[in-house]
Amino acid sequence: MNATERKILWVDDEIDMLKPHIIFLEQRGYAVNTATSGEAALEDVKGGGSYDLILLDEMMVGLDGLSTLEELKEIDPSVPVVMVTKSEEEELMNDALGRRIDDFLIKPVKPTQVLLAIKRLLDGRKMAQDQMAQTYAAESNQLRQRIMGPMDWRDWIQTYTRLVQWDLDLDRVRDPGLRQAHADLQHMANAEFSRYVEREYEGWVNDETDRPLLSPDVFNTFAGPLLKAKKKVYFVVLDCMRLDHWMSLIPSLEPMFSIENHYYYSILPTATPFSRNSLFSGEWPVKLTDHYPGLWDTHSRDEYSKNRYERQLMDLQLQRMGIRLSPEHKYIKIYEKDEADNVQRQMTSYHDYPFVSLVYNFVDILSHSRSESEILQEIAPDEPAFRSLVRSWFNHSALYHIIAEMARQKATVVLTTDHGAVLGKRAALVRGNKETSTNLRYKFGSNLGYNEKETFLIGDPARFKLPSDGASKQYAIAKEDYYFVYPTEFHRYERQYRGSFQHGGISTEEMILPCAVLTPRT
Repeated sequence: MNATERKILWVDDEIDMLKPHIIFLEQRGYAVNTATSGEAALEDVKGGGSYDLILLDEMMVGLDGLSTLEELKEIDPSVPVVMVTKSEEEELMNDALGRRIDDFLIKPVKPTQVLLAIKRLLDGRKMAQDQMAQTYAAESNQLRQRIMGPMDWRDWIQTYTRLVQWDLDLDRVRDPGLRQAHADLQHMANAEFSRYVEREYEGWVNDETDRPLLSPDVFNTFAGPLLKAKKKVYFVVLDCMRLDHWMSLIPSLEPMFSIENHYYYSILPTATPFSRNSLFSGEWPVKLTDHYPGLWDTHSRDEYSKNRYERQLMDLQLQRMGIRLSPEHKYIKIYEKDEADNVQRQMTSYHDYPFVSLVYNFVDILSHSRSESEILQEIAPDEPAFRSLVRSWFNHSALYHIIAEMARQKATVVLTTDHGAVLGKRAALVRGNKETSTNLRYKFGSNLGYNEKETFLIGDPARFKLPSDGASKQYAIAKEDYYFVYPTEFHRYERQYRGSFQHGGISTEEMILPCAVLTPRT
């Protein structure tokens, strides 16, 4: 919309003195109506006068500016109002802001000042969108060139964090064209990232090369040294929290904490039984089955039953690190709202525990529930909407208040996740026998049939520090945004799971994860 379609109402009891300013605006295409009192302005608006913006004098004979503002906002809360005043008193500004003023101008005003305020309010979003489009075009070309060039694990962290920051920036302008361009860039990044992980992952797990921090390293790297230094520590694992979710939550926590952001890579499969057990044990999955066979039944088809012993695994890790606690380690797992509310009520009783670990399963449950609920799919049809839903939940959740109490206790919080999730967009055909696992992003079993373009096959699990349970066991890991579907009723399940959040495979969203150290502000 251009300026000629914009109508301005200027309210001032000395409006004749502002004739040059009005002419200046009219020459730039704005239609300017005037009123010499608050009463006249209200009569105009109530009588059907429709304006894109109102300029309002603060000191007028009769109804003053603040009183006029209050009534104008009752008639039309959406119309921007700029108050023009001689006063620079903070109390006045606070009062006006409380009554939803949109901007201030201090008299005497120049015509260019008025024009700038109008353009900022009426055209600010369009100007910001145009500027963002130019900036994105330049940086996306640089990112594309970087992704196609040689990259190590540090480069991938840096590139993915920048892609996520653009995710959050583009949420503000809601430009479908920019959003699609960014989705295409992320798709290309995941294709290259999958090829990179295929080449490097075996070396990482066998310490044969310079490697990133992986799931078994997280606790020892971030929480262990704090406990050895006799700090009070909460270790918080928010299941299935992606990096973009975390970055959207940071503003809510910054008033309470100084935040250090770190990053690590989830092990494969990027699924709760493997990645979270490694977080709590500090061990690779193969060691869990070899050393602690009673703590993880690999034959169970119930994924969550494989995480029943997180407390015991953490205690063993603390023992291995030589960390003795008094009172002993407190472990909390939250699945239900009632459990969260109960923990919130009991938080003060944890004050004397030197170390508390807490697993909160909400984001993972929300991801899976979305696949089964038409209402959730309507509320969160895509990744930006789901990110917004996670942020809204957190800001009103028991978890927010739980973490706030951690700050009040002057405890250091190590907050991380076990894996992320990717939005499944393409079905990949896989074949297996009745013993094959049922997961959509990874399978384990014997004689698996798969497509190499879509799948990373681990034929010798021991080389990747995964349980083998027999010589013929294989792991098929989905790449990019593929999800596995069996040939039987292929099209039915292709439709059912398309657009659902899944984890277990290789993607930046599942593997590159945040681990933040939160220090309470004094």
